[in-house]
Amino acid sequence: MRSRLLPGAPRWLLGLLVLVAVPFSLFGAVRVLRPALVAGTSLVTDLPLVLAMHVLLLAVLAWRARRVTTERAVWNRLALGAGVYAAGMLAAGVLALVPGTGDAALVPALWAGVAVFPFWYGGIVRWNRYGTSLADPNDVLNGSAAVLAVVAVLDVFVVPAVPSLSLLPWWELQALVGQFAVCFVLVGTALTLPFLGAMGRDPRTWLVVAALTADMCAAAAALATGGRGAGWVAVSHPLLVVCFAVAATLRSRRAAPQPTDPAAATIGAYVVIVAATATLLTGALIGAGTGAVWCAGLAAVAAGTRLAVNVREIAALAVTRREALTDELTGLANRRALLRRVEELSAEGTPVALALLDVDKFKEVNDALGHAAGDDLLRLVARRLEPALRAGDVLGRLGGDEFAVVAALEPNAPAADVALALGARLHERLAEPFPVEGMFVHASASIGVASTDDDVVRPTHLLRRADVAMYDAKRSGGGVALYDSRRHADSSGHLALVEELRRALTDGQLVLHHQPQLDVATGHVSGVEALVRWAHPERGLLHPGDFLPLAEVHGLMGALTETVLAQAVAQAAEWQSQGLDLRMSVNLSASNLLDVGLPGRVAQLLDAHGLAPAALVLEVTESVLITDPDRSLAVVGALAQLGATVSIDDFGTGYSSLAYLRDLPVAELKLDRSFTADLLTDRRTEAIVASTIELAHRLGLRVVAEGVEDEPTLRHLRTLDCDVSQGYLHARPLPAGDLVAWLADQGAPRTAVTR
Repeated sequence: MRSRLLPGAPRWLLGLLVLVAVPFSLFGAVRVLRPALVAGTSLVTDLPLVLAMHVLLLAVLAWRARRVTTERAVWNRLALGAGVYAAGMLAAGVLALVPGTGDAALVPALWAGVAVFPFWYGGIVRWNRYGTSLADPNDVLNGSAAVLAVVAVLDVFVVPAVPSLSLLPWWELQALVGQFAVCFVLVGTALTLPFLGAMGRDPRTWLVVAALTADMCAAAAALATGGRGAGWVAVSHPLLVVCFAVAATLRSRRAAPQPTDPAAATIGAYVVIVAATATLLTGALIGAGTGAVWCAGLAAVAAGTRLAVNVREIAALAVTRREALTDELTGLANRRALLRRVEELSAEGTPVALALLDVDKFKEVNDALGHAAGDDLLRLVARRLEPALRAGDVLGRLGGDEFAVVAALEPNAPAADVALALGARLHERLAEPFPVEGMFVHASASIGVASTDDDVVRPTHLLRRADVAMYDAKRSGGGVALYDSRRHADSSGHLALVEELRRALTDGQLVLHHQPQLDVATGHVSGVEALVRWAHPERGLLHPGDFLPLAEVHGLMGALTETVLAQAVAQAAEWQSQGLDLRMSVNLSASNLLDVGLPGRVAQLLDAHGLAPAALVLEVTESVLITDPDRSLAVVGALAQLGATVSIDDFGTGYSSLAYLRDLPVAELKLDRSFTADLLTDRRTEAIVASTIELAHRLGLRVVAEGVEDEPTLRHLRTLDCDVSQGYLHARPLPAGDLVAWLADQGAPRTAVTR
């Protein structure tokens, strides 16, 4: 069984202390019960032993303070108290030995028990609190007020009731009264502090409380007998010293720390004020001594000062609590405050609507103009939304670019209609552009709305439903969407899927399948398009449509594209080393084209694998370019300067194609599959395809037709002089190993294709 003593505990000091204290305590008991047996003993004979006990205690407490640094504030104060008591005993011994001062030796000996109070009180209140390394003078102020109040009560009500006490000199009487008051306050403090919650597990707390209680009882006996029972202090005090020394050598037991409670301190100060005031009035009526009146008055002043400090602390606590419910950037309610508002309304039985807003394209603004501009935009959004609220509605910011509104609904109103109306009002408020950094920025939002109505849900569940609806609004582009349990029942899994996708990015679960691209004229394979798949450990192989929209919404496209690029470049380099030289096409998203660091990372990737830039084709869509033309054009230009081929994917589905052909360093166009599908059945489509191919060739561009699924379509593309064909007619997307086997079956040439 593991020893309860701390490693390296000074057992010899503890043993020596027990050797001195126990006989002295027994000797004190004999002095009280059989005074004739010890006649002739005096203060001079007792002082060396008392001084030795406290010097040994001081050594043990100082060792504990050095040994356990996390409790240093506690044990340093207790050690200082032992040092003060030892100094008092030393002063008493000196006075007892100096001729002519023997009568005054009792003064420091008796008052030493009072002088220890500020140190031992400070140690006890820090026994198990937060911030024990900080000194709080208000603790001692509170305790001192309590001691003065107890002294005043004793002087007014107890001392007159014990006639023999009036025979004692005032300094001796007040020393006895002060010793009892000190012990009383220390015991009361120990019994009311949170550290007693560990008494069943930590013997140190039992030792401290038992020692202080024994000393208080001895002081009470001295008062009750008019000073004749003062010998009991000689019995109890050595036991107190031993208990504190033993507690200092024992291991600490884990207990939850408790913060200082200003409310509890305020109640204590109020009680002291009442007791001191009542004592002061009573003393004035019965003609109590000046000392009692002064003690009561000082207690009232000290407690009043402490009360004023407590009021200030409580006011500061209220400010802190308000700040804990406020978003620092916008001054709106934060997530905690919004959820608390939902709880309050739900507890009242009031239906609640929760609208969750996600500012669209905020990341692009943040990246393009800087974080300060992004913060300005969020503040402007908050200011713009506030006029759309009704009385009682609460607008808050959840974090990032997400805002939320909690609105109370009328019990008989149609919850869905009111919630949708709230979402529409909020969406309308963001229609106008925002002035940011000298320019106007459009910042619409996708808004998801959910309501409790008669369906009782927890605040976090309501927020989750609104998040599902918001994702639906973002995906559909409708702006506002209402949570519908029939449509969105399985959408709650999106959040879990997002977290799984985060892990997939680092666990190697994303794999590439490659779809061949064939030269229309020769039938030779000229390249492949890398298409990402997710080899989910439970759901099997997931296609891009199952997770790419989630990645885009939740800011994962950058990391996902980096993973795809790394795998694609590595695979192309491996094939090249095997003599199979194929162009590798990779899709880029909107997030990628706004990342000015992308060209540099692509260059490093190509250099690391020794792959020629011309072997990499980077596909971008027109809709992506429209998002932030200036910035995306700069990124595309930098990619082209590397020597990589830039391809316009889904060409013909946008509205500014010709302008981009003029401004972009494009080397390839990919006809959208919608044109390929209707090529043989729609004359207008055939005319568009023919003219596009002719235009591309005049500009020196290569044309790739997607979605080719039958031979007639391929033959017609050949007559139109299309360059490259891609589709299920040739092959579905295949893993790298299967693609090599497919190429072998096709008799593909293992030489570079230059066209």
